Amino acid sequence: MAAPGLLLLLLLGVPGAAAAAAAPPPPPPPDAEVTFVLPAGRRECFYQGAPANASMEAEYQVIGGAGLDVDFSLESPSGRLLVSERRRSDGAHTVTSWGNRPNWGWRPGEANRPRSPRSPPSRPQESIETMRSRLERSIQMQTLLRAFEARDRNLQESNLGRVNFWSAVNLALLLVVAFLQVYLLKSLFEDKRTVRT
Repeated sequence: MAAPGLLLLLLLGVPGAAAAAAAPPPPPPPDAEVTFVLPAGRRECFYQGAPANASMEAEYQVIGGAGLDVDFSLESPSGRLLVSERRRSDGAHTVTSWGNRPNWGWRPGEANRPRSPRSPPSRPQESIETMRSRLERSIQMQTLLRAFEARDRNLQESNLGRVNFWSAVNLALLLVVAFLQVYLLKSLFEDKRTVRT
């Protein structure tokens, strides 16, 4: 049974669902990645469904804009505020649902997923699960690093435009001052008197 959607501002990543107590594990929902322009003073909401007994990881990052910061909030399906941050440029949060009801909780930095009370995993299964979780985390880190790179590139391009503009202004001012100095020096040494011989 799927829990109702989760209200979220900015980016949402769903690394996968944990196993249910009496049933085989549900298939993990796909990762959701959203890139959008958020005008100043506006609010954007995103909803992401998830199966019961699932962990969801929400990550966000600002890659452009004046202050490079936003307000971020994460709410449960019942409207309970789970996470609220003000004026942050990035963040990552994990929320977990318990049971078949839409009861979501938040644990900062939570990385452990609940295990199934079924038979303990065999050594190869445990190794494969560990490798899979590490690969998922490395994919998430690479995505985060790409976002950092995009933000830095946007900032550098913006700075390049400003530097070029002010360099052109200074060059024009330098040429005007040089012309004025040459003209003034020339006018100082000009003899405007008429000489009769």
